[in-house]
Amino acid sequence: MVEAIGIDIGGTKIAAGRVDPSGGVQELISRPTPRDQPESIISTVAELVLELDQHEVIETVGVAVAAFLDRDRDRVYLSPNIAWSDFPLRERLETALSRPVVLENDANAAGWAEYRHGAARGAQSMVMLTIGTGVGGAIIDRGSLLIGGFGVGAELGHIVVEPSGRACGCGAKGCLEQYASGTALVRDAGTLLGRDVSGAQLMALLQEGNSLAHQALEGVGDYLGRGIASLVAVLDPEVIVIGGGVAAAKDLLLAPIRASFEQNYGPFGKRPSPRITGAALGNTAGVVGAADIARSGAIH
Repeated sequence: MVEAIGIDIGGTKIAAGRVDPSGGVQELISRPTPRDQPESIISTVAELVLELDQHEVIETVGVAVAAFLDRDRDRVYLSPNIAWSDFPLRERLETALSRPVVLENDANAAGWAEYRHGAARGAQSMVMLTIGTGVGGAIIDRGSLLIGGFGVGAELGHIVVEPSGRACGCGAKGCLEQYASGTALVRDAGTLLGRDVSGAQLMALLQEGNSLAHQALEGVGDYLGRGIASLVAVLDPEVIVIGGGVAAAKDLLLAPIRASFEQNYGPFGKRPSPRITGAALGNTAGVVGAADIARSGAIH
């Protein structure tokens, strides 16, 4: 079987793995992301690839990156958490690695992995929402990722769910990300509890059955269900996949999402409705998706 290397460049760590055609990760390694040093990111990726491919037999490298990419997947327009701005990332990586590189947005790569090898395997169309620090998204229909006219499509965290609502880092107000991200969950839970809590503390409270923690999570689920209702009306997917760190809450999150969707989607019960499910691949999805995209060639 021909393996490929997948790289997932995030705001806190860079993960790399050798991935086989069935989506299996044969080896996984990582390094902290030198987020304020773009050149150091290039050298770190090169070190990871060298460690995974000591015999220089793997020609295919896919790189998922937490950034806005141009339509041709050559340059980074901007990254919220890494010091890149109009940066020729593909060219720089290809020079450092001495082999072709395929770039993709990290949420798109995770969505592709779930479509090909995870929770949406066998479906023709799917939408993925990644619930972490922010809210990311991916849209896939009949084997193609939707990236839009300028390359930055499927930014699902920035659909507006509360007109004139909370200010978002993107410059708009009332974005889904401000109500349904991990950041929003921790903030709202802290307000209800009357004290600051970390994400880990909140998960512990949920496991203990704390009613206020559950109330905060249900609020996130409610907003996600509303957002999904709008997305389904436009995209008509077979499957909605919920991933990211907050998805570790599993049915505690999925139950209020499903209830909110049923309440907010008008034609529910009068036509086929999508299956709403948790992601299957966890934190390896970006690595698996990046490798698979590189191996598969053009998928847009």
